[in-house]
Amino acid sequence: MHKKHREQLESLKNELEIRIAKARTSLSRQRSADWSEQATERENDEVLQELVREAEEEMQQIKRALVAMDSGKYGLCTHCGENINPERLSAMPMSTLCIRCATELSK
Repeated sequence: MHKKHREQLESLKNELEIRIAKARTSLSRQRSADWSEQATERENDEVLQELVREAEEEMQQIKRALVAMDSGKYGLCTHCGENINPERLSAMPMSTLCIRCATELSK
């Protein structure tokens, strides 16, 4: 029933794993001996660390969605229990909230 969404989630998961691995490789590289270059590298590292954090957070959302699929709870709002609009799931397959609850909880 949710085969298309599972494929989307698996694809996103694979992309994120690659992105995270590349960023971590970049973060572990050797630093320049030049002080001004090191300052730029540190700034770049801060950006990379934030990107890794965001990617890891998205990865957790994907894993939760896959677990929900396996348990038969995928597509149900975790707040009110109603069905999540299929169009919302197509746009954001890791959604756990219906539009109404997402709107209410973001206030």
